Amino acid sequence: MNDLFKSYFDSMPCYITVQDRDFHVVQANRLFRDDFGEVEGRFCYQVYKHRSEKCEICPVEKTFRDGRSNQSREIVRTLGGREVSVLVNTTPITNDRGEITAVLEMSTDVTDLSVLEQQLRDSQNRYRLLFEEVPCFISIQDRNLRIVEANRLHRETFETRFGDKCYKVYKHREEACYPCIVQQTFEDGKVHLHEEVVTPASGNPINVMVTTAPLRGRGGEIELVMEMSADITQVRQLQSQLSSIGLIISSISHDLKGFLSGLDGGIYLVNSGLSKDDRKRIETGWEMVMRNVGHVRRTVLDILYFSKDRQPELAPVDTVGLVKEVAEQSVSKAKELGINMNLDVEPSAGIIQADARALRSMLANLIENALDACRLDSRQNHHQVDIHLTGNTHSVQIDVVDNGIGMPQEVREKAFSLFFSSKGSGGTGLGLYIANRIVGAHGGKIELGSEVGKGSRFRVVLPRQPLMPQRDGKD
Repeated sequence: MNDLFKSYFDSMPCYITVQDRDFHVVQANRLFRDDFGEVEGRFCYQVYKHRSEKCEICPVEKTFRDGRSNQSREIVRTLGGREVSVLVNTTPITNDRGEITAVLEMSTDVTDLSVLEQQLRDSQNRYRLLFEEVPCFISIQDRNLRIVEANRLHRETFETRFGDKCYKVYKHREEACYPCIVQQTFEDGKVHLHEEVVTPASGNPINVMVTTAPLRGRGGEIELVMEMSADITQVRQLQSQLSSIGLIISSISHDLKGFLSGLDGGIYLVNSGLSKDDRKRIETGWEMVMRNVGHVRRTVLDILYFSKDRQPELAPVDTVGLVKEVAEQSVSKAKELGINMNLDVEPSAGIIQADARALRSMLANLIENALDACRLDSRQNHHQVDIHLTGNTHSVQIDVVDNGIGMPQEVREKAFSLFFSSKGSGGTGLGLYIANRIVGAHGGKIELGSEVGKGSRFRVVLPRQPLMPQRDGKD
């Protein structure tokens, strides 16, 4: 090695060695000797790593084998015990015949870079842990509303698959929701807030407060949108408990006013009958008083029943008579709407243990819903509501079937939610919620089958003898 070349060789600010096929270090530059000592004749793995045998992955060996430059990332230890992260590059040295006689190995100290990389990895891991474990649903969506990333709670709750459309995952829809605040954020780059009802894999609807925020690229363009949804179901349930009393009272205020007017009329007849000694007038007035007192009593009990979770007051109930009674009460409204009502009851349905007042309310709500579904359907002129009652040894089954407007899946999933109504301003959202609550309180189940344009079927199955939970002594 001539003096000029050796000067260059020694002045290089990295570790340089020349190694033979046995991995002996035959030459080394000054920086290498300063940090690893005089090492000519020793094996590289003895010098670099204080090993007694060759490394499993050796770029020098690979260069001898393939004749190409190779690269690796290694940790070596100096004489002073300091660990150094190095980026290793190897180059073959050939003779006049093109045979590889040695390999030049150049190792650049990248310890500071490795420290920065580790700090970056640690930071990414911390943010990833926060992203994964934050107690809300987080998804990242592209402009086509496809989910490209989601946190653990989102994946577990909705069984999310990356690449799925958000509205398919959340609401089982075949088209985008309107309004869509993710699209709004893509358009204006602003944060948006909206409340939604979504349906997870369990099928139980969840109330969520949704916030969207833009994720921008290096040039400032919006590449993705992050959607964060906080579960507010319990908050809405608490609000529902508080507001249901006021809503129910408001909905029956007209009836109460009529009952009070009836009481006034009955009292007037009684008083005038007494003053005129007119027994017939007294009896008529007293009958009015008793009838309206009964109405007021039932109304007050209804308020108490629906404003607080109460166990049904069980007594033998003739299901045939009850179903006929409720159906007959709806016949006049059906005729007024031009809807044909059919009643099919099996006498064998017989007696069950139930709260008759609650069952009347439940069935009346289902029939009312069926009539409304027909009323809202303008695609055909003939509408029909069928009511079927059957029974077996253990239970009775009531089916209320209509050929009305029908419901898409997203509406079916929320049909029994409090204050949800597909009728817009034409419904309070109480009817099906109350019906479902009554059936559940009797240990039964209510099933809904529906298809847009074909109608709906509500099937109620009630046990003949409900298994009621033990009372805790509190009213």
